[in-house]
Amino acid sequence: MKEVTIVGAGLAGSEAAYFLAEHGVKVVLVDMKPKLTPAHQSAKFCELVCSNSLKSDDVYGNACGLLKEEMRVLGSLTMAAAAESRVPAGGALAVDRERFSAYVDEHLRDHPDIEVVSEEVEALPESGIIATGPLTQGKLYKAIEEKFGVLHFFDASAPVVSAESIDMGRAFTQDRYGKGTGDYLNCPLTREEYEGFVRALTSAERAVLRDFEKSDVFEGCMPVEVMAARGMDTLRFGPFKPVGLDWEGTRPYAVLQLRKENAEGTSYNLVGCQTNLKFGEQKRVFSMIPALKEAEFERYGVMHRNTYLESPRCLNADFSVKGSPDLFFAGQITGVEGYVESAASGLLCGYHVLNRLRKKPSIVPAATTVIGALSRYIAAENKDFQPMNANYGILEGGYEGVRDKKERRKLLAERALCDIGRFKREYLG
Repeated sequence: MKEVTIVGAGLAGSEAAYFLAEHGVKVVLVDMKPKLTPAHQSAKFCELVCSNSLKSDDVYGNACGLLKEEMRVLGSLTMAAAAESRVPAGGALAVDRERFSAYVDEHLRDHPDIEVVSEEVEALPESGIIATGPLTQGKLYKAIEEKFGVLHFFDASAPVVSAESIDMGRAFTQDRYGKGTGDYLNCPLTREEYEGFVRALTSAERAVLRDFEKSDVFEGCMPVEVMAARGMDTLRFGPFKPVGLDWEGTRPYAVLQLRKENAEGTSYNLVGCQTNLKFGEQKRVFSMIPALKEAEFERYGVMHRNTYLESPRCLNADFSVKGSPDLFFAGQITGVEGYVESAASGLLCGYHVLNRLRKKPSIVPAATTVIGALSRYIAAENKDFQPMNANYGILEGGYEGVRDKKERRKLLAERALCDIGRFKREYLG
């Protein structure tokens, strides 16, 4: 069987490479690492750049949780890595970033059917999978732009502080509404403290973006200072909301939540605090939060450009290029947004390439599944195409007569898992 070249060993490329290798296909996995982009810090594959959270793990109440379960059914490498590197995060699936990447890196490098090549690809190949992600750069970026045109949006990551530098006397452990096992550390603020923080946040000096980077910011990764500029109470109804939390018998005026960054609990991520402030300003402003007055910052937040194709014009629902059936794209560059969504597209892209090699028709999973609905979304005609997260709105209709939201989502999940199970038996068995 012909070998397949995959360019990029992020979430999507890693999933595609492992899927194909596990099905007997020889894979050449090409990645620029150990050379790094400005947003990367590790030489290992499948690095999580912005956050260590893979969002909700609620299969029956959250679309991203359902997508994860669909991926587990299909044999996802990243979901196996997440299970091995999980850190407590209430109802969310959060991971130790280093252990997560190490798990994937080891499984790819040690696989007998995967050859790893460390080099920067400069030309667009005629066949294979392009999974270079939203940080595609250099000559390959220019080649993609010349052939397809590209779009941009921008996202940001949140700072990380050391656990020992947090003032535990000004923080308390509790999960919102009592869900979870006390996985979040909460930093309460009084009204005066909160309003002073917001004023400092909105007036702080931001990192300068080059002219070509001055574009739209994706709502799901909105820098906290941009969000705060929308109004004094915006953060209190967003990432700093105190609802569902109790400190010394009362609800705080506002709360910043911290989530473990690693399994040992030696580092904490500032939840919802993605930022484009200059590093010195980050330390000054976030240190205004009482529990973080003496915080030691192990990693500052950064903002970076994400690149994605106008996929409805360029791609089919099986992620192949229109007019070039042997060339595929996978990951966030296709317009799926988020860690899990990116990995899911790589997993499914691997299946489609396998079918192409076997000269079998590629069947897109039913639109009743999240993974199938996302595939259809990136190929459906859309004059205002924007990156898309997993959500119930893209699923094929059903159960509209069920008024209880929890019950309706449960029924949608049961149907999706039934359909993805049937898909696996019929097309991957």
